[in-house]
Amino acid sequence: MRKRFFRLALINILSTLTVPLVGLVDTAMLGHLPDIRFLAGVALAALLFDFLYWTLGFLRMGTTGMTAQAVGRGDREEVALVLYRSASIALVLGAVIVLLQLPLREIGFGLLSGEPGVELAGRDYFNARIWGAPAVLGSFVLMGWFLGREESRHVLVMAVVGNLGNVLFNYVFIIRMQLAASGAGLASAVSQYLMLAVGCGIYFRRRERTPWSWSTVLDRTRLATMFRLNRDILLRTLCLVTSFALFVNSSSILGTLWLASNSILLRLQALASFLIDGAAMASESLAGIFRGQDDVHALRRLFRLSLTTGLGISVVFLAILYGGKRLVLGLLTSHADVIAASTDFMPWLVPVLLFGSLAYMYDGLFLGLTEGRSLRNAMLVSTFLIFVPSCWVALQLDSNHGLWASMALFMVARTLTLWVASRTVLRSASREAGVA
Repeated sequence: MRKRFFRLALINILSTLTVPLVGLVDTAMLGHLPDIRFLAGVALAALLFDFLYWTLGFLRMGTTGMTAQAVGRGDREEVALVLYRSASIALVLGAVIVLLQLPLREIGFGLLSGEPGVELAGRDYFNARIWGAPAVLGSFVLMGWFLGREESRHVLVMAVVGNLGNVLFNYVFIIRMQLAASGAGLASAVSQYLMLAVGCGIYFRRRERTPWSWSTVLDRTRLATMFRLNRDILLRTLCLVTSFALFVNSSSILGTLWLASNSILLRLQALASFLIDGAAMASESLAGIFRGQDDVHALRRLFRLSLTTGLGISVVFLAILYGGKRLVLGLLTSHADVIAASTDFMPWLVPVLLFGSLAYMYDGLFLGLTEGRSLRNAMLVSTFLIFVPSCWVALQLDSNHGLWASMALFMVARTLTLWVASRTVLRSASREAGVA
């Protein structure tokens, strides 16, 4: 199991790390344009796409768990049908996003605030990138399906080709053709279709011929099960996005210096989460397969291995961060006051990352088990009973330490609620498999 787990985890980590690395290249290209409003405008509009695609991430996460369980049962027909059902949903949602792009744009920029020139650049970026929505959602489904089949190498190929393509297209459209913000959006859209094309090419080259019909794809019982899982994952993700958005907005209320330092620390936390997510994806794949095989002993071993690995990654990351914190903070900002503030609040990353790593690993395990209801309930409790009240108290005390304490409590609550739920889930799995 350890060999399977770490092989999948390593490949997944490599694929997820391409995302922030490419983001740095994009930022560098826009940041070297004469007018800084293009960089600011793209950063503003990118928030809308981050929110949109993050909330629709259930297309990837739900597909992985359902595919893995079908693989574990040896049900080749259902493995194919999960892909077709998820792809159908992605196609419909992608078409809806494109058709509703005007109201989505107006609502989004109505909620965001930026200077006229910055907003104009953001709108140019939005108008170009929005056409890639169907490709993004289609890629989510294919990636989830490959992960469910323990074929992480295909996900890595898709990610590397798509992200390298994004760098190349950014150079062509931004540097060579001088299209600025619209060029960045166009590069993203084209690279997303390139990624989808690579994924489709891999699928059609390797697909197994299994009989199917639209009546089986659109089976009402199976579709209802998929929609319930996707609904629960969507609610869970919305709570997570809301919590981080509230943290950033609260930082802004406390003051510009706190906003700047907290944003830097959140970037470091996000980098660690990319590493942990790679291992969590491996947990998704194997948890679903073991659940499909009714192998409760392997499932219990996987829980222990996953949680230990997530904790180990966070410990190593923190050790490296503290060993070179001056260098790291110096690369992220040149403002001495921001570096000083970031140094003061960096100790809060210890509980946030340690408990956060356990929470992320539990997320992967529960996604593989398609226990969306447990994920939803745990996140609702952690967000609205723990994080929101403690965040409010921090604002009343005008305390940035209190704000970070609320984030730490949020991660602790996520870990504890999912730990309690895991005991119930494992007992239920044992009863179903007839294991004492």
